[in-house]
Amino acid sequence: MALQLFLDMMSQPCRSVYMFAKKNNIPVEVRTVSLVNGEQFTEEFGKVNPIRKVPALKDGDFSMGESIAMMQYMVEKFKTPDHWYPAALQERARVNEYLCWQPMGIRLHGSKVFWLKLMLPNVFKLEVPEEKMEGALEDLNSSLKLIEETFIQDRAFIAGDKISIADLVAIVEVMQPFAAGVDVFKDRPKLSAWKERVVQAVGKELFDEAHEKALGARESVKLVDCSKMEELKTRVIRLML
Repeated sequence: MALQLFLDMMSQPCRSVYMFAKKNNIPVEVRTVSLVNGEQFTEEFGKVNPIRKVPALKDGDFSMGESIAMMQYMVEKFKTPDHWYPAALQERARVNEYLCWQPMGIRLHGSKVFWLKLMLPNVFKLEVPEEKMEGALEDLNSSLKLIEETFIQDRAFIAGDKISIADLVAIVEVMQPFAAGVDVFKDRPKLSAWKERVVQAVGKELFDEAHEKALGARESVKLVDCSKMEELKTRVIRLML
């Protein structure tokens, strides 16, 4: 029986889960959930994930959220190749180290730049103060430097010579501000080389498919009906401004 994955490919964690499942030939049925249209708040989706977030996974009568836990579940259920979540103690520790750091590191700062640079001015028609944008970019640059100097160093991937779920989680977050028009790879040869290794390991066709919606965001946001996002707008303004 195929797993059901509930995804919105504008979401970074959804992209990592999707690429992991597809790369490992895991049988999945994708159910699209539009966050901008508030479909996460429907009664039907609430039965799958009461937290009302994507991605979500349903495996028969079992359901769960949280992208990292979902990939770990698929690792165990489908016995994927060891390099994705290594059994070796120190290699797994490297993966876990990155996964523990990233929510308040690159995810926080990359997402903030995405919202300040793209969503707030184009969807909500709000002017973002220059100092807010500068501060967000400074925080993002600090996180990108940490990824290069601490998590990648001179290794091919975060945990060593082979790709792991840490690299999938990292690349989708790095690509988020890039999708908003910030060239995060400029003057960062180590980050650029790592990105190309990730693309090669995943497969360019799959990588491009997973990022198609996000990389088209600068055009698609112009068509968003912001009247459906009032609750989200209030939340975002409080967090970002």
